[in-house]
Amino acid sequence: MLAHAPPSSPGASRARLPRPQYILARLAAAVAGTLAPALASGIIILDETWREEGGRPGREWAGFGAHEALAAQPQFAGVLSFATHRGNWGEASGTWLGNDEHHAYVLTAAHIYEESPPNPREYMLRDHDGNQLQPDRLWIHPLWNRDLNLREGYDLAILRIPYRLENLGEAPLLYTGGSEYGQQLTFVGYGSRGIGSVGEDERFSRQAAKTAAQGTVDAWADLEHHAAKDESAGNYLGISLAREDGGIENPLGGDPRPPTRLAGLLGSGDSGGPAWMQSGGRWVLVGVSSNGVGSARYGDTSWFVRVSPHHAWIRSIFPGARFTE
Repeated sequence: MLAHAPPSSPGASRARLPRPQYILARLAAAVAGTLAPALASGIIILDETWREEGGRPGREWAGFGAHEALAAQPQFAGVLSFATHRGNWGEASGTWLGNDEHHAYVLTAAHIYEESPPNPREYMLRDHDGNQLQPDRLWIHPLWNRDLNLREGYDLAILRIPYRLENLGEAPLLYTGGSEYGQQLTFVGYGSRGIGSVGEDERFSRQAAKTAAQGTVDAWADLEHHAAKDESAGNYLGISLAREDGGIENPLGGDPRPPTRLAGLLGSGDSGGPAWMQSGGRWVLVGVSSNGVGSARYGDTSWFVRVSPHHAWIRSIFPGARFTE
């Protein structure tokens, strides 16, 4: 059961009730002991799609072909896998923002950095060609306070790689508008896999390729710049996963919407990965994967940081970042 009812209009805030979060990086497994290890490529998908793609008992890992194909589209080439120096790739995810003359920059989630002070060398990165990358600088959003329940709207970090990255396609366009509500998101990452009836399970996590899934934004909140420490800072996008024979409340009114074939939720290890939508015929990056409500099963919700209000902070670190409304 959701911890709130989806808002009926953009800007409606979700009730701040106690909610069982799943944090989408490796620390969740260490603290709670309940999530599958974040070893491989992620996304929780529909049972029906999984079966159509060849998933079955004994071959749980085989049902993700459509979601791998979606993630392999060229506009998502800049999505990177993260690992601690133990080498468990898929512990978190991030997105290449572009290069300056001598460096590359990567956008990810702040909550994956556990060391104090935060250490840019806590993770190695890897691109789709298998090249390993070691960051040399890290910026955590100055208003992030490690509270995912109230401050997921500031759950952002930027890494610097001490050389340019090539062969990742065109640098992404970052969205600066406010029309995400009711739109379809496509989110990409390297985290753990699962299906809606089961949630995450290591039986599904055998492959190493990134995966992607989709969902309709049915929760939206603007950034509350002056929120008290015990109040929500807002600035989130939420998507829910309905059963194949059901539906979720249509954010734009009318009958509930059934899920699309590629619908899904985030898995642990997807933290920091990008969420995209199409705007004006172009793919634009609108969110960063943050956390979730429930156990990553049917009826649960995944949450994303809205990128739009943070364009000035991103520019202050990497002036070459590309933006669009």
